[in-house]
Amino acid sequence: MGTGIPRPLLITTAAIASALLLSPVPATAHPGDGRDGGRDGGVHRERAAGGQGAAAARNPASAAANALDAAKSPGLKHDRGYPRRTTLTPPAPNPADKSIKLGLTPYHSIAPKLNALQKLGNRVSVEVAGRSAGGHQLYLVTVTAPESSREAREQERMRELIENSPGAAAKDRRIKATYKAPVFINNNIHGNEWEGTDAALKLIEKLAKAKDGKTADLLAKTRIYLNVTANPDGRIAGTRANANGFDLNRDFITATQPEARAIRQIAIDKQPAVMLDLHGYVNGTLIEPTTPPHGENYEYDLFLKNSYANALGMERAVNGLGYTPAKDGVEPAVIPFRDEEEGWDDWPPIFTPQYMPFQGAVAAHTIEFPMQVNNKSYDTLPVDELRRRAAINTDIAGAAMRASLDYTAAKRTSVIADQIETFRRGAAGAAQVPVSAETVPGVPGIGPEDVYTTGFPRAYVVPAGRTQRSATAAARLVDHLVANDVRVERARRDFKLGGRAYEAGSYVVDMRQPKRGLANVILSEGRDISADVSTMYDISGWSLGLLWGASVEKVQKASGGVDVPGRPVHAASPTGYVAPRGDLQLRLDDPKELTALNSLLTAGVKVRRTADGSAIVPASARKKAAALADRYGVAFHATKAKGVAPLGRTRVAAAVTPGELFALREMGFDVLPVSTATLNAGFDWSKADVLFVSSGLEYGKLEPAARGALDAFLAGGGGLVGRGAAGAALNADAGLLAAEPVEGNGDANGVVRVVNAGGPVTGGAPAHTFVYSPVWFTDLGPGVRVDQSYGAGNPLVSGHWRAAEDGSGGPKDAAGKAAVVSGTAAKGASVVLFGTEPLFRAHPKGIYAQVGRALINSAG
Repeated sequence: MGTGIPRPLLITTAAIASALLLSPVPATAHPGDGRDGGRDGGVHRERAAGGQGAAAARNPASAAANALDAAKSPGLKHDRGYPRRTTLTPPAPNPADKSIKLGLTPYHSIAPKLNALQKLGNRVSVEVAGRSAGGHQLYLVTVTAPESSREAREQERMRELIENSPGAAAKDRRIKATYKAPVFINNNIHGNEWEGTDAALKLIEKLAKAKDGKTADLLAKTRIYLNVTANPDGRIAGTRANANGFDLNRDFITATQPEARAIRQIAIDKQPAVMLDLHGYVNGTLIEPTTPPHGENYEYDLFLKNSYANALGMERAVNGLGYTPAKDGVEPAVIPFRDEEEGWDDWPPIFTPQYMPFQGAVAAHTIEFPMQVNNKSYDTLPVDELRRRAAINTDIAGAAMRASLDYTAAKRTSVIADQIETFRRGAAGAAQVPVSAETVPGVPGIGPEDVYTTGFPRAYVVPAGRTQRSATAAARLVDHLVANDVRVERARRDFKLGGRAYEAGSYVVDMRQPKRGLANVILSEGRDISADVSTMYDISGWSLGLLWGASVEKVQKASGGVDVPGRPVHAASPTGYVAPRGDLQLRLDDPKELTALNSLLTAGVKVRRTADGSAIVPASARKKAAALADRYGVAFHATKAKGVAPLGRTRVAAAVTPGELFALREMGFDVLPVSTATLNAGFDWSKADVLFVSSGLEYGKLEPAARGALDAFLAGGGGLVGRGAAGAALNADAGLLAAEPVEGNGDANGVVRVVNAGGPVTGGAPAHTFVYSPVWFTDLGPGVRVDQSYGAGNPLVSGHWRAAEDGSGGPKDAAGKAAVVSGTAAKGASVVLFGTEPLFRAHPKGIYAQVGRALINSAG
């Protein structure tokens, strides 16, 4: 076939059914705690149509609920007019809902309110946009003037023309005269920042009832979309995170959570030109645009022009409410671009408003209301004071919403023209326009520190065949690109591009496309910005092209253009394969291969491991392997190797972050969360084979009995996998592996080059990994193996990693030093220590397998 992939074994319906029985233990929910909170600690492959496949496979009940929602409400469809009424079924009242104490709307009261608001006239529509990790419905409300089905189809025709034929859209008189500017207001993405939801409900009611000409004109010119609560799990529980413990406002660009995927689909389907994301708590009210550095993949001149002008209007509206520091404790509003030098940037695409420009928004803002009511304030302040503060915040959120609607209505023609120009530049391969006083008139204070642009390559290729590290990872990356509405083609035959030859089946991303910025932000290696600013708000480096495990090649120039014989991709082609005879080898280079292995072990298949970290599956399990190959897109190749030791289920006691816990369960491991308190309360170590420590467990704080039990576990053959400073500290305190940890700059993070030694932990690993607060190891004792080292020179590829004031802790100090070490301690425990962060928020998916291999190897 020219793809380099052997012909697969026939997959039967029975095999698929068998695979469902082989599923790993489902992920369970674990509640966690504006943007102001700092850092968070096969067939069912994720597909382009919403990316729900893998989650549905793990949670059939949730999948059924989503299917029922789709049957009740046709969802985000384009072929129906407005209003689109949906009768919502209210959940049972929950007196423990944390919003009640604040005098705000509990989640269970939202559905009845929306049902009532739909009855007020013909302006309000409600659709179910998805479900949260905890199973709660996400309500998308549209407020606009009524549209017939024909008028709605015409609006959709114009929306598609704007994205797909922006040159023609710029000349289309119908767009200029009648296209409704889409505005998206996202509320309560941090569950314990409640008030945006209540302001949204008030706004919907006001617009539904208003009889004045200004409102009629607004609704004739705009469609207003409101995600009433983006995080119902957190709203109910009073936590920042959703039920999986994820900070949803860090989940763009990886979209691991259903709430983030729902917002992504709203962005694709509705194509908002203006967007607000409501948060708390910064006093005075913080209104973006931001300080440098600015995302280099944006059309920032168009974005800054609109965002700054809209911010001024919101500032006037918020300050015009009359709240004062003396009377109410409310400081005047702040616009970071104008009022601050650095520290509140729009560099990473992980925040909702920083993702939206890639889907066409020319103004997108985080709004932080001023009066804190969460965390310690929630627990200590009198109820009357909390409700006073919450009422002020709701008032301010409403003022910001109304001001943005006024701006959009007044500037509708130019806002839409700028959105068209954003897409036109991408489709035409036009150069970005650097910001300056001349290119963005009316915005004061623009300086060289605000200029961030990039040179887009001509194309990216995700090769097929011999040059592809992992077909499984390549399929995941391609599906993710398509799910983000990036255009991808698959070559029908061999071709040459940029002077290189590629096999048929390779995927090509032509960078002359409307959403080139999004394609580049996903695939590019990124940029080292360490010298540009002294501090960053959150992560500074990312690259799914380098960290998701697939081989990706950049084509800088292509004489004659990108003329590849291909077809558009709607989902990656299947990658599962099972050799027709003999024993089978499963490489454990990808997290889905770990998931497949754990499914086989759960089913009682006798698997053996090899010295290089692979798994040997007996020929007798071919039918089970076939089902898993289809389900996870993994390959089982023929082998004559016998393996060196049998494998069993690896039971992990894990003192880790919520994201790491999610990743471990996603790979199918049996995981028991532990902490210092858990062990002090008495923990049954017979239920665990290996301890994984990255946070929340300190050896020195264990009581004597708990310390003795842990020591006995480690001396009795239990393993330890440690990550970062916490893992290294437990190793040292327990007197295990002789390896001295050196901590780099605590704020440093990004993508780094590494050198892998191979073997059971880093065999087949990529040449890049991710670090946050990097650690390296020196003074290694006898028998301590270096599994991975930081690259020579400056290992940082992209991100922000400076030395400390005394000159230590920088990337040059880490160069060539051990990043991952392993060995057997004198006490008998098998230990692996990571100075990197291989499970960070799903950014390094291709690195997950290193942790999986380490757990299996340490378990013995």
